[in-house]
Amino acid sequence: MTAQSTPSQDILDVLIVGAGLSGIGAACYLKRDQPSKRFQVLEARNDLGGTWDLFRYPGIRSDSDLYTFGFEFKPWKDEKAIADASAIMSYLRETVTEHQIDRHIRYGQRVIAADWRSECGWWEVQVEDAATGQRSIQRCRWLFSAGGYYRYDQGFSPAFDGIERFQGQVIHPQQWPESLDYAGKRVLVIGSGATAVTLVPAMADKAAHVTMLQRTPSYVIPLPAKDPIALLLRKLLPEQTAYSIVRYKNARVALALWRFCQRFPNAARRIIRFINARALPKDYPVDVHFNPPYNPWDQRLCVVPDSDLFRALGSGKASIVTDQIDRFTEQGVRLKSGVVLEADIVITATGLNVQVFGGVQLSRDGQPIAWNETVAYKGMMLSGIPNFAFAVGYTNASWTLKVSLLCEHFCRLLGYMDDHGHTVCEPQAPAGMPTRPLLDFGAGYVQRVLANLPRQGPGMPWVMSMDYFKDVKLLRKGPVADACLTFSAAPAEQAVAGVASSGENGASK
Repeated sequence: MTAQSTPSQDILDVLIVGAGLSGIGAACYLKRDQPSKRFQVLEARNDLGGTWDLFRYPGIRSDSDLYTFGFEFKPWKDEKAIADASAIMSYLRETVTEHQIDRHIRYGQRVIAADWRSECGWWEVQVEDAATGQRSIQRCRWLFSAGGYYRYDQGFSPAFDGIERFQGQVIHPQQWPESLDYAGKRVLVIGSGATAVTLVPAMADKAAHVTMLQRTPSYVIPLPAKDPIALLLRKLLPEQTAYSIVRYKNARVALALWRFCQRFPNAARRIIRFINARALPKDYPVDVHFNPPYNPWDQRLCVVPDSDLFRALGSGKASIVTDQIDRFTEQGVRLKSGVVLEADIVITATGLNVQVFGGVQLSRDGQPIAWNETVAYKGMMLSGIPNFAFAVGYTNASWTLKVSLLCEHFCRLLGYMDDHGHTVCEPQAPAGMPTRPLLDFGAGYVQRVLANLPRQGPGMPWVMSMDYFKDVKLLRKGPVADACLTFSAAPAEQAVAGVASSGENGASK
């Protein structure tokens, strides 16, 4: 359908795309630090929460502790540090209500594309109404992408030979049927990542048996679902003080673990193996099923709260098979080894399809922007794109630790521009600067799209930092302006200022 313009006076200061964790956080920081700014949050779905509303499979939970995964300004009050989706959704709803963000969110509004109009100094954003298909144009000074990094409508599933012959159900976790009855059924979970290690123990009690079929093992570490230090501090200290201390402590521990794994990968591998062996039955083939061919933290570690996966394996209700699929049969899956795994339900926990910035196509004065020709600036803007910011969290720690710092810095940037009379801000990468892939991360869903992602440079501010405490210095305490940022007033703003100036001069003569 033809897009219709909104009135020119309806120009927002900031348009946030996505009402998940990042979008809600960005809105709260704007409300707190830039209360005069007019902003709106557009969400394609009919509810907030993003990932935590989308996924409905059994056991869906965080794999980061909520003291770092939660917002810095809102303490996490639940006893469990590793929390399930329903608790996270309650936390997000409380945040939206307490900060009066709900009136700024428009649901069922999908952002299709956005074009930067240089002569005007604003974005013209094409928005589609999910219910009617009607498209309209929303203008904004700043576009803030908080739409996540993967496609919500379709997960990744490899092409399995003969899958159409299978007589049972095949389910991807992103399209989980709420009415699925797996009680007494043989369940086969294909995959070895966070989703698979969550599903197996969650389904084991009801299913006849759950088998996790993995081509490649992952590193799996148990963590207590409750943080005893956090629970103690909450009894002794004011709520916000206790929360801040635990947040700092957990961020330090996570960074120290990551650094140790990067510096001493062989020692880290031995320690993780020792932990796994202690949690599993005696003589369990740890080196077959928990011995990845890559180093720790080349891919994200899988966390299992209270050793639930190991307990399910120890009870005999679940098992792991490490092999490759030859083809599907009517009754299950035949492996390369010749073994046949019979199943009533097959779950393809095989990963995500990455979608850059929510699939929104950006252009500048009608010319499409190629993501892989841009370079990330401070992990929140892109070279050659004015007034565009995005929120992408850490891959080696809690997502929200990074997002919170980015949102703070974004608000500081807006304040700086107001103080100096600027309306346009654009990062400019130095000519001839060498670049490298945006993420140094081995996960399959990243590797499949790495060539199409923005790039990063050799050093600050052109790197995607994975160090929270360095980012605190850069984003929270460091200066907003530097030589890599160009500031200006849009031509339309300059014309208005010129008319005002000439009027004042005429009056004074």
